Amino acid sequence: MPEPGKPPKSPAGDGLPPLREVIAALEIDAKKSLGQNFILDLNLTRRIARLAAPLDATTAVEIGPGPGGLTRGLLMEGARRVIAVERDQRCAPALAQIGEAYPGRLAVHLGDALDVQWPALLPPDAGRTVIIANLPYNVATRLLIGWLETDPWPPWWERMVLMFQKEVAERIVAQPGTKAYGRLAVISQWRTTPRIALTLGPEAFTPPPKVASAVVSFLPRAQPMPECSVKWLGRVTAAAFGQRRKMLRQSLKTLVSDPLPLLEAAGVAPELRAEQLDVATFARLAHVAEHLGSSR
Repeated sequence: MPEPGKPPKSPAGDGLPPLREVIAALEIDAKKSLGQNFILDLNLTRRIARLAAPLDATTAVEIGPGPGGLTRGLLMEGARRVIAVERDQRCAPALAQIGEAYPGRLAVHLGDALDVQWPALLPPDAGRTVIIANLPYNVATRLLIGWLETDPWPPWWERMVLMFQKEVAERIVAQPGTKAYGRLAVISQWRTTPRIALTLGPEAFTPPPKVASAVVSFLPRAQPMPECSVKWLGRVTAAAFGQRRKMLRQSLKTLVSDPLPLLEAAGVAPELRAEQLDVATFARLAHVAEHLGSSR
């Protein structure tokens, strides 16, 4: 029997204990309040890690590593360095053991990812940087928006490989005219080229969630076009999709008292609804709105 509070030492592929033994020894039950669902299959975590390839000269920023399944996958696949941000103190011993097995390649920051100043987290020699994570479901969208609103642009990261609930992933890649199309699709597709790279059923996780999940890969656009302020894009889409069943001449009244001049200047028919506008049209609206200085 392992000593209470310490991970077992039996090897599992990379010389470290099987993850099921780790969470049993440390009594790490997944907490719903932290949005935790662990992936314990190292073959699967290595497959996810390879979506961020090449990794040999890469710093991987991981959020919510838990007992370290994806962390181990990244290191086994050759990541030069992994910076893991974990809020759950119970996972510290498991991550410390991984750090001992990969000297100098794992840095663990215990704290809330929502409070992190991301560029300051990186060492001067970070090199190519990717964000890769099985995101806690309860903060996944907030973290994504923060990374997409990074300024200046291009961002400090060169690729993101992120796990979401499948429904959220579908909203990210949704096209105009569909029910899933909304603010998340507009900002994601204006600043990056997102694609669903992998879909996972509930059985891939411990404990199994009630929904399927999907991994989305994001490649930043060097220069999003048409040009606009990302903050204004957020304001315009918030107003337009806040009342998505209404025509723009009505829904945009939460942005401006009289939307007609804004719509006319942007060349957008006032009878259209938000879901009928493509990403470029929203960017054009945001650019005109900022120029007119018409926010409340």
